[in-house]
Amino acid sequence: MTAQRGSEPGAPEVVGDRLTDPAAGRATTAAPDVAPGPVKPARQRWTIPHGLDVAAGLAWRVVLIAAAVACLIYVASTLSVVLIPVVLALILASLLAPEAHLMSSRIRWLPHAVATAIVIIAGLAVVGGVFTGVVYAFISGLPELTSAFTGSLAEIQNWVRTGPLGLNNQQFAQLGDQILSSIQQSQATIAASALGAVGTVGELFTEGLLALFTLIFLIHDGGLIWRFLLRGVPRAVRNRADVAGRRAFASLVGYTRAIIVVAFIDAVTAGIGLWLIGVPLAVPLAALIFFGAFVPTLGAVVSGAVAALVALVSGGITDALLVVLLLLAVQNLEGYILQPLFLGKSIKLHPLAVVLPIACGLVVAGIPGALLAVPLVTVIDNGVRSLTRRSDADVDPATVNPLDPRSARPEFGADPAVNVVPEEEPALGSRS
Repeated sequence: MTAQRGSEPGAPEVVGDRLTDPAAGRATTAAPDVAPGPVKPARQRWTIPHGLDVAAGLAWRVVLIAAAVACLIYVASTLSVVLIPVVLALILASLLAPEAHLMSSRIRWLPHAVATAIVIIAGLAVVGGVFTGVVYAFISGLPELTSAFTGSLAEIQNWVRTGPLGLNNQQFAQLGDQILSSIQQSQATIAASALGAVGTVGELFTEGLLALFTLIFLIHDGGLIWRFLLRGVPRAVRNRADVAGRRAFASLVGYTRAIIVVAFIDAVTAGIGLWLIGVPLAVPLAALIFFGAFVPTLGAVVSGAVAALVALVSGGITDALLVVLLLLAVQNLEGYILQPLFLGKSIKLHPLAVVLPIACGLVVAGIPGALLAVPLVTVIDNGVRSLTRRSDADVDPATVNPLDPRSARPEFGADPAVNVVPEEEPALGSRS
């Protein structure tokens, strides 16, 4: 064995296969010279592609949102007997609460309860008077319409006999007998439908009482109700939710006022045009156009179809075409002049955001759902916009007047001096 000394003093010495360290005074076995073998590559872990990860995340979130919406629709349809009167009362409160607040604030000695009673009684009187006038006009014009309908049936019968169908008297009589026998066989169904209609009248009466009861308290104690609801919101975001709720209700006030004015102008214009054309039942048809204006797009189509059918029965194809042209002119007047003038930019919705909610409301709750769809979309739209608007984070809720439509979207020129509401003033204008 030979010993090799390092070049530096105190360096370890290699003696044979041992490594001697003079400083430590011990020897260790030197590692043999082993040629390095092939290095195995590290086992790579399989990763999910980024696109698939994003698609999966979107998919389960969409499924979760769809399930939540389905549950919400199910609950709303189950409680529709209660929910529809409450929503209707809220819409009516947006129309009557500003008047009650204005009356009680201008007349200091008038209690808010008395002002609430006055506006509710006046509102019921106006609605009852309109319905009474419409029913009276319909009953008075019914004989004329019946005679016109009889004459139209005679013309149709003559066309069936002499036209392309070429039916003789015996074949025409057999066709009438078949229709009569079908009606007689459906007597049970007709009776069941009549009983169902009686039940529906009872339900409508009950829902009307519930809506009236709710309306009274929304106008009188609206502020207390709103503050009670705000207690369920976390304190950190309570002011933000308060501002959003006030702006949403202000948008509902503006929408209700504007749609009534637009519907009234449409009805008056169409009624005068129908009277000049010579269509019978011009007043009931004008009233139908008035109520149809509360359901944008769909209401105009339905009321226009009824008016054109009456004109076709009473005056023929010429009067029907004139009525169609008249209603098209009224719709253009509404779309290009009345709605921009009264609704303005603060409550403007895209046509698709109007048609789709109406269709969904019609499927879920029938005609009431179609009537209430657009006001609800208006409220949700302005509430969400307020929650996502950065400038509303520092707004004091007391400076947002929920009874002023200009408070719905302050970027369109709301006057802050008008919007100031005292801190003790409730949200819906109640003085209690």
